[in-house]
Amino acid sequence: MPIYSYVCEKCEHPFELLEGVTADKVQKKCPKCGSSKVRKTFSTFSMGSTSNGTDYSSGDSCPTGTCSLG
Repeated sequence: MPIYSYVCEKCEHPFELLEGVTADKVQKKCPKCGSSKVRKTFSTFSMGSTSNGTDYSSGDSCPTGTCSLG
């Protein structure tokens, strides 16, 4: 299930919700003030290292720089 980020339009409190396939049926409420006036925001994510210790967190999709795109 994906995690979505929201901001309350009433108190500006940022929060995240774990949403499943029935997410549209669930009313989203601010956990701080209880307002249902919330807006979805962009979430950030990061990638850790692989099991061989290679760190891909720099954003490079090809660590050697020689990978072809096609």
